[in-house]
Amino acid sequence: MIEVRNASLVYDDHGRQVFACHDLTLELKDGEFLGILGPSGSGKSSLLYLMCGLKTPTSGEVAYRGRTLSSMSEDERAELRLRQFGFVFQYPYLLGYLSALENVLVGTPTNGEAKKSGISSPWTNGWATEPAARELLTGLGLGDKLHRMPFELSGGEKQRVCIARALLGGREVVFADEPTANLDHVNGVAVVETLVANRGSGSLVMVTHDPTMLEKADRVVTISDGRLAASL
Repeated sequence: MIEVRNASLVYDDHGRQVFACHDLTLELKDGEFLGILGPSGSGKSSLLYLMCGLKTPTSGEVAYRGRTLSSMSEDERAELRLRQFGFVFQYPYLLGYLSALENVLVGTPTNGEAKKSGISSPWTNGWATEPAARELLTGLGLGDKLHRMPFELSGGEKQRVCIARALLGGREVVFADEPTANLDHVNGVAVVETLVANRGSGSLVMVTHDPTMLEKADRVVTISDGRLAASL
């Protein structure tokens, strides 16, 4: 589904070139849970951002279903991220003036504007609807907190709201960047299990420094100093 071909990402640090990613080649298959493992600063988050089109490679290319992301307009890439990709980040980014339910629905294509995703998921028939959002949040243990504001939720609950937002609509890929970093081990495991159990037939790409969070992954690649070190 996604191919990374000899991709590098270089930053300029006061005239010095710094490789966040160096000549990486990797592919993501349909329905695969791919884990990206590495210590802080290894380049694993940069690789995730290249895969989803949030960053553009300095050299090499990234392709989605055979079409390079660089050949798409910015609007096309934004449309891809909106309709086909879901995101869960290290910090649970929620809008403070919206309820848990509203945060799940905000920015998600709904009845009149969404396209059928084709992804088998218990939370969509191809459309992202409020009933589906309610059902998803209830399945994640937040049925009694649909109308709670973010300041009324714990860290783990906020992260579950973000997971619901990423899953709603049946995304082809959910990208999770250190989603358990700010949680204790028990809640971290629960978050990963929630992602795995509710992604339907979609793919999951998860970045983490903790190998215990990738026990359910189909494949784990290790990155060090911007280079792929191993694949398990």
